[in-house]
Amino acid sequence: MRVMETLAEQGVTVLFKADAERMRDGVRPWTFVANGVPFHEDLLVRTDAASVEACLQVCLPQLRARGLVIPE
Repeated sequence: MRVMETLAEQGVTVLFKADAERMRDGVRPWTFVANGVPFHEDLLVRTDAASVEACLQVCLPQLRARGLVIPE
């Protein structure tokens, strides 16, 4: 996924997780976490959502607001 490569090139570590238990329970099984060099050590961007796309809709604007360049 080009977005993840672009973030990594800027020093951001990105984690996507699909939780099988939450998927079975129908409770926002996807987690997105981003942290790294562009952020202060104690700051990260994270969300839990129903899909990968929903995670990106929440987190990409936050990353852009912190000055990261992310393709549309």
